[in-house]
Amino acid sequence: MDRVALRGLKARGHHGVFPREREEGQTFIVDLVLGLDTRPAAAADDLTKTVHYGIVAEEVVDVVQGEPVDLIETLAERIAQKCLKHEGVEEVEVVVHKPDAPITVPFDDVTITITRSRV
Repeated sequence: MDRVALRGLKARGHHGVFPREREEGQTFIVDLVLGLDTRPAAAADDLTKTVHYGIVAEEVVDVVQGEPVDLIETLAERIAQKCLKHEGVEEVEVVVHKPDAPITVPFDDVTITITRSRV
């Protein structure tokens, strides 16, 4: 399976379990790896035979900016399901970064990584 990767998609969302997270919001960063067969697109040099990663990026940002959820696990699942709706995408790995998580000790990042497939 071939891979198309999008790294560092940024959007402001209001996800989290604490009132401050819901009220003020924070930046979330999303990395995606889409698994698909790119041979038909390459052979025909035809965008319609592959995934349009620009559209995927916009949809992912819409999910992050959309309806708040408590957990980044839920956010990652919603993103994965949105990606799998694209014809040809057989598998997706989603990493959601929450670099401003409300943690009281020094840290660099909090992430969740999930892999989902059509099977």
